[in-house]
Amino acid sequence: MSYAPLKRLTGRIAIVTASTDGIGFAIAQRLAQEGAKVIISSRKQNNVEKATKSLKNEGLDVRGLVCHVAKAEDRKKLFDEATKIGGLDILVSNAAVSTTVGGVLDCTEDHWDKIFDVNVKSSFLLAKEALPLLRKSKAGRIIFISSIAGFHPSEFLGAYSVSKTALLGLTKAAAVQLARENITVNSVAPGLIETKFAEPITSNEEVVKIAVPMIPMGRVGKPRDISGIVAYLASDDGSYVTGENMIIAGGMSSRL
Repeated sequence: MSYAPLKRLTGRIAIVTASTDGIGFAIAQRLAQEGAKVIISSRKQNNVEKATKSLKNEGLDVRGLVCHVAKAEDRKKLFDEATKIGGLDILVSNAAVSTTVGGVLDCTEDHWDKIFDVNVKSSFLLAKEALPLLRKSKAGRIIFISSIAGFHPSEFLGAYSVSKTALLGLTKAAAVQLARENITVNSVAPGLIETKFAEPITSNEEVVKIAVPMIPMGRVGKPRDISGIVAYLASDDGSYVTGENMIIAGGMSSRL
């Protein structure tokens, strides 16, 4: 299926973390296709160079930086780069880790701290540090990438699931605080999406046989299925949407 992207983001500047593959890459690509200047990032230089080259070959206005979101100096580089090219309108916080498998109460303290440092604390700090630039924008947007696991916890990704639930609360609280400043805050909760992160599930035929029937639409999602809703929230079409947790999961059960 092909489509001609809208041009709703012309003149806007966006930062998308963890955006050299999977959902983050698809989001960065879509925002750039809609006219935004996009700063992409990843922890590995090779990944940044490869993704930047790929997007530039499409004629898109992107630049890439190495960034470990848990490091203050790396986050600062993102905002310095945004300042150089004119400011910031859109922050998409996508970086996340899951360093252990098992039930939530089997998680060690070290793994718990690592997961929450990257998935929750870094998202909080990115939003906080972006505010001086977003306040200068006429259409500031903060978009956290959560997960269906934040609504329907995975038995095997217990701590990760709780971290994604925390993002739902962060979204609600920050939206209330920033609403009067015309800065919207929303989150997007993907379901089972075909990415490297989900490869242990999507590449296992036996697991797929169990997982896919739980999806009413009967298929695993693609990264592109997530990029459209992010572009909507980032655009003027989403200007009256704030404090919402948008579930994009093919109809999977999602009640908290």
